[in-house]
Amino acid sequence: MDYRKDITAYFEREKEIIDQISKDDINTLLNLLNKARDEQHFVFICGNGGSAATASHYCCDFNKGISNNQKSKFRFICLSDNIPSMMAYANDYSWEEIFVGPLRNLFKEGDYVIGISGSGNSSNVIKALQYANEHNGISIGITGYDGGIIKKICQYNVHIPVKDMQISEDLHIMLDHCMMNILCKNGENR
Repeated sequence: MDYRKDITAYFEREKEIIDQISKDDINTLLNLLNKARDEQHFVFICGNGGSAATASHYCCDFNKGISNNQKSKFRFICLSDNIPSMMAYANDYSWEEIFVGPLRNLFKEGDYVIGISGSGNSSNVIKALQYANEHNGISIGITGYDGGIIKKICQYNVHIPVKDMQISEDLHIMLDHCMMNILCKNGENR
């Protein structure tokens, strides 16, 4: 079987969507994250499914990859990484509580919450972002499709304008690597 035509079509679609992502929104996000680092605020990040893996990847790249050789370090915490805690909140309360529960223990005024959601409509991510809004924090969405509820409620959002979960998730991780590359290059001895 020859899949080259399908491979080319997928790659072409991805390249087309990359050109539609707002560079202004990414620039704003970079500046927000630098501010979080400089002011030593925690950045809580979460998502479900593939977005949970992406949230974990961001945490690794910012805490180790970017911060490794810099004086000022990022303080990312991935709310999707503690499976026993998530299951306890889901079992004892509800699925919507799995991310906001830990925020009630750890979040301080001025901290950040980043919610990653391809659809923009993940109820547990929405609840975590609302918590940031209600407790004098910074809410940031990273979304796909039409941005859903997350795009509407977040103070800041980077939107991947595509109704395709795989391309949306691809570009969410590409955004991480783009920011990592830029921050490593421009942040030495920060």
